[in-house]
Amino acid sequence: MASLKEIKTRIASVNSTRKITSAMKMVASSKLHHAQVAIQNMLPYENLLEHILKSFLASTPEAQTIFEESHKEIRRVALVVYSSNSSLCGGFNSNILKMMEQAIHEYQEKGITELIVYPIGRKVAEKIAKLQIPSGGDFLELAEKPNAHECAEISKKLTEAYARGEIDKVELIYHHFKSAGSQVLTRRQFLPIDLSTESIGAMNDRDLTSNIATAKAQEYLRKKAEKKQRQQEVTVPLNDNFIVEPDLATVMESLVPKLLNLMIYTALLDSNASEHAARMVAMQTATDNADDLLRDLSLQYNKSRQAAITSELLDIIGGTVNN
Repeated sequence: MASLKEIKTRIASVNSTRKITSAMKMVASSKLHHAQVAIQNMLPYENLLEHILKSFLASTPEAQTIFEESHKEIRRVALVVYSSNSSLCGGFNSNILKMMEQAIHEYQEKGITELIVYPIGRKVAEKIAKLQIPSGGDFLELAEKPNAHECAEISKKLTEAYARGEIDKVELIYHHFKSAGSQVLTRRQFLPIDLSTESIGAMNDRDLTSNIATAKAQEYLRKKAEKKQRQQEVTVPLNDNFIVEPDLATVMESLVPKLLNLMIYTALLDSNASEHAARMVAMQTATDNADDLLRDLSLQYNKSRQAAITSELLDIIGGTVNN
């Protein structure tokens, strides 16, 4: 059995660790709130752009763009993978890296060896360096500070390469933020883009009202999603005859790149919020485990102390009897 001094030292050590995890949980909670606000600020633009595209495409089914057209043969694939720059966020990074490796393995099995990864986050950059996969650039700062302009630059680079035939397919791998307690690992096709009216807006199912990860919150989110699905209506044309100025191709060339820019930026915001939510939950779990360990150590300390007192009393009583 450990001595009283050893138990006391262990209690002090666990207490110190608990203070750190508790502080990190509060910091992550604050950052999560800011990330949720960033998503909320982006939503009006996203909703309006999706509404315009849905209405336009529902009324003009013949509308097409080069970013919709699949290449006949897929030989070169790009993956945009989102991770964090730091650790202590549970399985956030490991899950992303597993899905990325799975995607790379699937393409290699199909004979596609020309792969390029755009690593948004240090963990992905380190992993592809080990795997010797070509990198599309350095985007470490973007993982810490989401920036719409830099996301638009990435989107522009990818779309131009796709239009020139240098890339045949692009996928996004990231955590889709649904709530503080639910981040869904997502592998989403970026190019060629799916412009069906059913697909546009399908990812807008976030609950940004709370940063508390509890079972009740999860149940509330599930019921809310079911209710929203029941109430969802099929988009109908606003007008049978749109007058398009200057022409249909020009309008599509303007709207579709904006949607692609938004997809890169939205995935980054989702990943950023998911990272902070995962870290908050991980630190809360660590704090709870520290509390349990402190209770066990305190009980062990009290038992050992009582046993020591009892032993001393027995020695005193035994000595008195002998005398």
